[in-house]
Amino acid sequence: MKTAQQLVTEAKAVINEISITQLVEYMAQHPEPRLIDVREPAEFAVNHIQGAINYPRGVLEMQLATHPAVAASGCEAEVALSQLAQAPLYLICRSGARSALAAESLQRMGFTQVYSVAGGMQAWLDAQLPSIQ
Repeated sequence: MKTAQQLVTEAKAVINEISITQLVEYMAQHPEPRLIDVREPAEFAVNHIQGAINYPRGVLEMQLATHPAVAASGCEAEVALSQLAQAPLYLICRSGARSALAAESLQRMGFTQVYSVAGGMQAWLDAQLPSIQ
């Protein structure tokens, strides 16, 4: 038997995790980063980072085919999803736990540049970075 925290710890051992500072730096260079907020819709509605797309953790894997980058590619969904899997993709949640689990799952799907944001939205808000409310 494992606890949720044990699962998160195991996930964090095999994923790429970045700080909010690294995310801010990346966003400064890439005005439209692929940022997915894996919190529930009610959490996302309270505040989120501009440009983030909300795919809750429970449906993330099923929703990726509807990502705007997939739709905009003009390719068939499987090819476009494969292209999305090769580009940097950032995941954020409230604290960094759900995004770590989501990152591990996406890595198993073949995503090669997926990053979980350590500390999540709580760290973002604690740093007084801008959010949409």
